[in-house]
Amino acid sequence: MQFTALTVFALAATASVHGAPVYKRIAQVISDSTTKWEAACDAAGGGTQCNQVAVASFGTLLAAPGPCEQQNAADNMIDLAKTLSSNADMIKFAQIFAQQPRNSPTSQSVPYCQSAPRNAELNGLYQCQFKGDSPTTFVGGIAVGGNGTIPFGMSAPLNPAGSCPANPSGPIADGSQLVDLTQNPGVGGTSASNDTTDGSNTTSTVTTSSATPSSDSSNSDCEDPTGSTPTASLTMTASSAAAPSATPSSTGGNFQLANGQNAQKLNAQFATLTATSTCTEGTNACVNSAFAQCVGGTYVTQSCGLGLICAALPLVNSAGTSITCTTNADALARIAATGAQGGLTG
Repeated sequence: MQFTALTVFALAATASVHGAPVYKRIAQVISDSTTKWEAACDAAGGGTQCNQVAVASFGTLLAAPGPCEQQNAADNMIDLAKTLSSNADMIKFAQIFAQQPRNSPTSQSVPYCQSAPRNAELNGLYQCQFKGDSPTTFVGGIAVGGNGTIPFGMSAPLNPAGSCPANPSGPIADGSQLVDLTQNPGVGGTSASNDTTDGSNTTSTVTTSSATPSSDSSNSDCEDPTGSTPTASLTMTASSAAAPSATPSSTGGNFQLANGQNAQKLNAQFATLTATSTCTEGTNACVNSAFAQCVGGTYVTQSCGLGLICAALPLVNSAGTSITCTTNADALARIAATGAQGGLTG
């Protein structure tokens, strides 16, 4: 089953055991979450880094990434803002992004990060939940009060459940974007209650500027050690669990070449997949240029957005690959930069 780029989708997954609960997948158009931040970055003179950081960031809203990857992405957004005279709009939109609800694979609340951010501007911030998420049970069947169900630095469950500093009245409508509901991140002693609504907003057209090849200077190759789900997440920095082991194929520890060749192998494999291909629960791939997650043994696709494709790319600073949304030209350039020959698929 494939869904279009501008349609918020919900996938119902019914259990095989009679009488078991019916879960609904709650999702959103993730690329809309960083559109305003990217526009502010472009206006501040951030150049090609703006799109690269934006794309890497919105991928952390998918169900697969670990609980701290969204916060790490917001840190990256603020890091870039600080190189651009601490641009106030970029920081503000990064603070709101850090509070955007994440996709829920089971209509349960999504666990909170349990570590402090790098940047003080993100202190005390955590994601809202969608209204359709259970307020009493978190992903994995964890009851409120269990590990990850209380935001970092707090000692009691949220009241109201599902709220966040930018929307203290409670959760927001399924599939909506917090940045479309408020311009107040709710930090610095301010209250966002007068600036937010809980109404369902219409989905805006994705306006993502083209990415150009770079050395990924704005990000380091890392993965969140707290993630319990195998991921090949939609990010430029997370290692792909679906990727082959990237061992150096030449003397001198040339992992860059091996990374490029392994990315080509993955892209060749992805080219044979369709939305009806069988898959292993929790794995991720690219299907018809869209990012895909395996749910219930079949792929559910999420369009990358206007002008972007899903592709496996070589990591830059360590052995491994990532699955990300990028332009075709950028994917080709990154693979070629490793010394691998033969384009996207080898």
